[in-house]
Amino acid sequence: MPISFLPAPCARFLVVLALGSLVMGCGHALPELPGFDAATWRSDPYACRNLRSSAVPALISAKEQLYEARANDVTALLGPPDEEELRAGTEKVYYYYLEPGTHCEGRHVRSGAPCLSIRFGPIGTVTEVLTDPLTTSGR
Repeated sequence: MPISFLPAPCARFLVVLALGSLVMGCGHALPELPGFDAATWRSDPYACRNLRSSAVPALISAKEQLYEARANDVTALLGPPDEEELRAGTEKVYYYYLEPGTHCEGRHVRSGAPCLSIRFGPIGTVTEVLTDPLTTSGR
């Protein structure tokens, strides 16, 4: 049955509802990642206490499970990003430091310390997961 018989406000509401359902249906919830201690990871913002480096191997081995996850699910797992970069359109990148660096000295200014970067595409789901290698001092 066409929507044209409905008053304009009702038709607009149905279209918005349908589009919202499509967007909310994109992505997936994150399962627990085997061997990954999320609580320890979240308790070490900016990796300044050097607790994250021990969790990196488990996170990297399960990184395929991050693909197509929603941003709010990544934040629930890893905590708020140490840095966030907004890109053209609706893309964004979350950065999580893996080791202490100059970013731990005061105002958390970006440093060259190894980090995990998670890129989100236009529909808000993970499209890329990259990690810098840990330095020998971080192992």
